[in-house]
Amino acid sequence: MNIQDKLFNVKKLGIAGHVRPDGDCVGSCMGLYNYICENFPQIETHVYMESTGDRFNYINNMDKVEEEVVDTDFDLFISVDVSDKERIGVAYDVFNATTNTLCIDHHISNDGFAKENIVVPLASSASEVVFDILDEEKISKDTAEALYTGIVHDSGVFKYSSTSRHTMEVAGKLIDKGFNFQSIIDDGFYSRSYIQNKILGRALLESIVFLDGKCIFSALSKENINFYGVTHQELGGIAEQLRLTRGVECAIFIYETNDFEYKVSLRSNNFIDCNEVAGYFGGGGHIRAAGCTMKGTTHDVINNLAEKIEIQFLRTEAN
Repeated sequence: MNIQDKLFNVKKLGIAGHVRPDGDCVGSCMGLYNYICENFPQIETHVYMESTGDRFNYINNMDKVEEEVVDTDFDLFISVDVSDKERIGVAYDVFNATTNTLCIDHHISNDGFAKENIVVPLASSASEVVFDILDEEKISKDTAEALYTGIVHDSGVFKYSSTSRHTMEVAGKLIDKGFNFQSIIDDGFYSRSYIQNKILGRALLESIVFLDGKCIFSALSKENINFYGVTHQELGGIAEQLRLTRGVECAIFIYETNDFEYKVSLRSNNFIDCNEVAGYFGGGGHIRAAGCTMKGTTHDVINNLAEKIEIQFLRTEAN
């Protein structure tokens, strides 16, 4: 489909990403927002996301992002990169109150919660899915820059297993629009602040391997996070760095969000299905990258996760 088909007779449109927005959430939401503002200026368009600090301020119109919903009576509301309706965040209530809803996503755990759903589990990112529903000739430099940002972040700079030939072709078409793609990779993906490097170092220093060295985990308490003064958005990349440990199949990074409540990030290399593990605890995501929220002590959380991961190891060995 083309997004134009869904915008017929739409006068007021809402776009929303998920809680704790990452690079793909920001890129896909802002790519769609920029495209609609540029090509359908008659539509009153609002985009809703939680704050991401200044990390993505190079993307055009980031200053238009609304963190609170004041408007109502939308003709169409689109969720982008949201795997579960409960994760829509600041726009949850107004999304529920809107009759016509559309979900654009790529998470395998998405069960199609909107009135209409475009979910492509094999896509590298929601940004790739968004690209495929736009008119390529009408994609501007600003829209391309946003979508490229999302693809780079969710494909791990084109190295995750979800990266396909189509992913690379889309990236090439976006690069042709003329933005500085090198800086997006260097500054937007690899660069870290001094404090981020310190907390990454602490997470690595205190990491522990288990299941005969095939798994690794690290945990940060609220006290750790408050001591370094980092936001939750600044903790990205730790699970991925743990995954790169030689000999490790599965990596777990958890950090405390409330007393005895943890955000869990899972990453795997070859065969552990992270989505299956996270799904058991009410989360989800992708086969090689998923997350959930769990309650209990650190040991409770890790032991419960280890039990589900070990089942998969035994299943693989049996085959």
